[in-house]
Amino acid sequence: MACPHIGAANLSKPTPADSVYREDCTQCFDSIDDPDGLDVCLKCFNGGCAGNRNHARLHSNTRKHPLVLNIRRARKRVVRDEPPLKMSKLAIAAETEADKYDTTLAVKCLECGIDDIDKTDPAIAPVVDAVMKAHTFSRKEEVKAWEQELTSCEHILTLQQGPPRKIESQNLGHCSKCDLKENLWLCLECGNLGCGRAQFGGVGGNSHALAHSTESNHGVAVKLGSITPEGNADVYCYKCDEERIDEDLGSHLANWGIILSERQKTEKSLTEMQIEQNLRWEFSMTTEDGKELTPLFGPGLTGLKNLGNSCYLASILQCLYDMPSFQQRYGGLLSTSDASDPAQDLETQLRKIGDGLLSGRYSKPDSDVITSELSPEIPHQKGLQPSMLKHLMGRGHPEFSTMRQQDAFELLQHLIKLITRSKHPAELGDPTQAMRFVMEQRLQCLGCNKVRYSSTEQDSIFIDVPLEKLPAEEGQKPEYKPVHFKQCLDNLTAPETVELTCASCGSKQGFLKRTLFKTFPDVLVVNARKMTLENWVPIKVDVPVLIGDEPFALDSYLSKGLQPDEELLPEEAAAASNVPAFVPNQEALVMLQEMGFPQVRCEKALHATGNSDANAAMEWLFAHMDDPDIDAPLNLGGGAAEKPAAAVDPEKLAQLEAMGLGGPRAVKALKETGGDVDRAVEWLFSHPDDQGDFGEEDATSSGQSEGVGKKGEAGSSALPANFQLQSIVCHKGTSIHAGHYVAFIRKKLGEEVSWVLFNDEKVVKAGNADEMKQFAYIYFFKRV
Repeated sequence: MACPHIGAANLSKPTPADSVYREDCTQCFDSIDDPDGLDVCLKCFNGGCAGNRNHARLHSNTRKHPLVLNIRRARKRVVRDEPPLKMSKLAIAAETEADKYDTTLAVKCLECGIDDIDKTDPAIAPVVDAVMKAHTFSRKEEVKAWEQELTSCEHILTLQQGPPRKIESQNLGHCSKCDLKENLWLCLECGNLGCGRAQFGGVGGNSHALAHSTESNHGVAVKLGSITPEGNADVYCYKCDEERIDEDLGSHLANWGIILSERQKTEKSLTEMQIEQNLRWEFSMTTEDGKELTPLFGPGLTGLKNLGNSCYLASILQCLYDMPSFQQRYGGLLSTSDASDPAQDLETQLRKIGDGLLSGRYSKPDSDVITSELSPEIPHQKGLQPSMLKHLMGRGHPEFSTMRQQDAFELLQHLIKLITRSKHPAELGDPTQAMRFVMEQRLQCLGCNKVRYSSTEQDSIFIDVPLEKLPAEEGQKPEYKPVHFKQCLDNLTAPETVELTCASCGSKQGFLKRTLFKTFPDVLVVNARKMTLENWVPIKVDVPVLIGDEPFALDSYLSKGLQPDEELLPEEAAAASNVPAFVPNQEALVMLQEMGFPQVRCEKALHATGNSDANAAMEWLFAHMDDPDIDAPLNLGGGAAEKPAAAVDPEKLAQLEAMGLGGPRAVKALKETGGDVDRAVEWLFSHPDDQGDFGEEDATSSGQSEGVGKKGEAGSSALPANFQLQSIVCHKGTSIHAGHYVAFIRKKLGEEVSWVLFNDEKVVKAGNADEMKQFAYIYFFKRV
């Protein structure tokens, strides 16, 4: 029977502004490759699984969108009787979807229960065709991320075009020096058609467009097959030797008789081909003796597909979802999402990742090859595409919204911020709370011996790895002396003398400063900084940091707090003193200023990194360039002359505490922002070093340790405090913004505990994990 919803649905084709989710479900990772396929809503183009999880039907019932396009895809089976030829990375052949898959389409009405609506119906056929031709959401985001980095140039802005004329039509045009009709580039200055360079995917080209540019000194050309009616196209400047954007492309093309609205994109753009090439890049997965590492499958052993320079995201997600707090918080799928657009809802996407990584549902071998005895190929898993989470995570962020490689630790801090600020059910709580703890700083005057204690809540610590080059022969790459992890902790917590004038006794002998743990977290995150300067450029170096698998105690790093025989420095005296509360390391300050950083920024960076050295401060500066208060003078608070602030609203304080942002810092944030909760959250994240407002509770008990943290204080001071290395993020490369990231995680495999390597979608039993541990960038220690 005919479906009555076809006419009433008033369907329209997806526009370039629409997101088409035709790869996997927006609420789980069931996809078009599953037996039941994926139901794509023909009204809003949401993707919902058609299997027993019923996410398509839930969407249909919620949004009243009954008509869907069911897409099912099956691998074509290929039998090989001989080993495949080894392929050079420079000769990778593009493989189309049609080459690899058989795709089946069906239009259904979920309300009527009709599964075979005529796809040729005039009201449906154009929409179905447009859905299948549209960029998938993940590809659209990738292209957008690459393209947003393009700019114009002087050669485009000052372009002078020849007399107008009409070039050959889209079907008849060919290179002026050969017969090629594809990969054609139009010179925007004179209208010459020339073939481009041979491109990835087997696209032919004899570089005649480049030859024309060299002969004529004309710089700007556009790829004809890439032009879309919306005004997008590949524009290349041969003089800059860079891909560019032409803001006046429409008028420049009209000069040669090309009207944008009449064009149809017929070829892949340079961006699309760049993405395909990046996604095909392989990394070594063999032991030192050349044996293939054993692939693993099962719950908690699911890989994440590289979206193009996204290994920094994959490695951090693997370590976070190994934590019990993340497994409890995001391990189960929502029965239904309250969000009108699940793909744009952070809670839904975090649960989707949790189900994908932890359930084992998607951790299975994936190969389109039937192996024979002559080809003992061991397939890895396909890997999940975290495209929707990556989009949400990077939305509005100048770095994480791009396709460039990023610093994995900066991403971790960004995710902690996003998760902390999201809503959490009272019975589950904020999973990042397991990483929070309190560091306590003790200052003692060397003259009168009076002390002051101050506390800072943190979710990680930095350790500076000592750099000591070993003797090397001329021309060889220098190697560094191995350092024990305990030595780095000892350096972090070691006493040091700071040049301060005592506000109580007036002594100029200085103060003895020491920072120790006031409480310990359930999971201790440590960022190992191994940076040096070469010609004033920060370079990451591989310094072996030695650490064992066995648990070790941190008891000796716990602050004892205020002792009975200690006398506190008067707080009001510090405020009345005109002497600055912080004196920067002069040697480091001079080095930073010689590099061009303003003094205010240098002082802030040195204070934030323990006033230790220029390298650590420089890294902090690079990470905080965009802070709104980066050029504000360093303010450590504590002015008795300040006017008393209004009392803090308990309800607003409770809101911040529910986000894991309670304590003295939350009190001060609300006072500083006039009680505005949203602005208070921003203030907290832009003032990570501010100790907060302790109010009246501080005078005699600030710094006292009673075996457990104060009410509302993160972490616990209970002893013993034994920690064991649970997971690490390792990095290869000379810069944290380049190279490759992988994760090593301790997993129970059957009856044994072993290290597992997560290299994007490849999950294998680790070979020499001890070697990789030496070069870790981020450590996750669990309290045992």
